[in-house]
Amino acid sequence: MGTVGGRVVVAAALAAVLGGCAEAADDGKRAASPSASAKGAAAGGTAGKGTAAARGGTIGPAGSACELPVRFGVAERWTAEAVDAEKELGTSGKPARGEDGDLGGALADAFLRQGPVTMACEIDAKPAGHIGYLRVWTGKPGDADAGSVLRRFVAAEDNVGKEKYHSFRTGGGLAAVEVEYLYTSKLLEETKKESAFAVSTPDGPVILHLGGMDTEEHEGMRPAYDLAKQTLALS
Repeated sequence: MGTVGGRVVVAAALAAVLGGCAEAADDGKRAASPSASAKGAAAGGTAGKGTAAARGGTIGPAGSACELPVRFGVAERWTAEAVDAEKELGTSGKPARGEDGDLGGALADAFLRQGPVTMACEIDAKPAGHIGYLRVWTGKPGDADAGSVLRRFVAAEDNVGKEKYHSFRTGGGLAAVEVEYLYTSKLLEETKKESAFAVSTPDGPVILHLGGMDTEEHEGMRPAYDLAKQTLALS
């Protein structure tokens, strides 16, 4: 596997361990950000205003860090990296075998594919002082029902519960479906909040997912997620 593939396999294998040691790596100096406690958009409304982080750039268009069917603003100091899932999984759609053998391939598959979508972009919050990612997942054209795709995405993640779905429109005018839910790690015996929203495009569905080391980190990163909601439009 290439650089990205090797990194994501290690990340998948050590995710639980990293969750426990991340606090030690973090010196407690978190970047200032707007309050993350503000509520999101109401059902049938538009993306909420006033909670977004300051914009540091845009991804999605040709020439940006991640070329996607959509474009949206990225928070200051967050860094984006494209993920070539097809290359890492192999042209057959099965995990590519590398030095790690079958185990490495299985981990790559689990990390790069979730339900009907594959990872296309990773936006890292660490340079902004948080432990977590905003990840972009894309699907194939013809899978146009954003709500259905999002439900299949969540169903493919084990140990989730208390899902709450609602509809809204992004700042760019796209109809979207959002979910907030709880994920429980059996290994760590901890439960945390996660959020995601999906839109349909002529090139297939797109899902933006916000995780985080724990619920506190998730809430701290919400302004960057809200920025994406308020600025997302077709590329």
